Amino acid sequence: MDLAALKYAKTHEWVAIEGDVATVGITDFAVQLLSDLVYIDLPKPGKALKVGESCGEVESVKAVSDVYAPLAGVVTETNPSLGDNTEPLSSDPFGNGWLIKMKVSDLSGLEQLLDRASYEKHCESEAH
Repeated sequence: MDLAALKYAKTHEWVAIEGDVATVGITDFAVQLLSDLVYIDLPKPGKALKVGESCGEVESVKAVSDVYAPLAGVVTETNPSLGDNTEPLSSDPFGNGWLIKMKVSDLSGLEQLLDRASYEKHCESEAH
């Protein structure tokens, strides 16, 4: 996956767009912060999401963190390989570790998201 082609939310979700379908996951930075992932809870297909709405949880031995919808739309698919196995999320967050696919209702929301360089600067400022 070309990380420069993705869009990023300040809440550490990434988005890959193909037409009006967005694939959403959490970033490598989020995975490192959480470490030792043990459980993931994702929305059911058909669920309508608003920008910024919690659409799942990722649980680590340290904490439970919400996953937020970076765009508005309807969930069309969740990653079947993440049921009881968080390993793909830890080892390949931008590939096999994707979380949901959604049909985006408003593509203008992409303008609110960050490119990779801006996201990395945001992470640096959060780390201090």
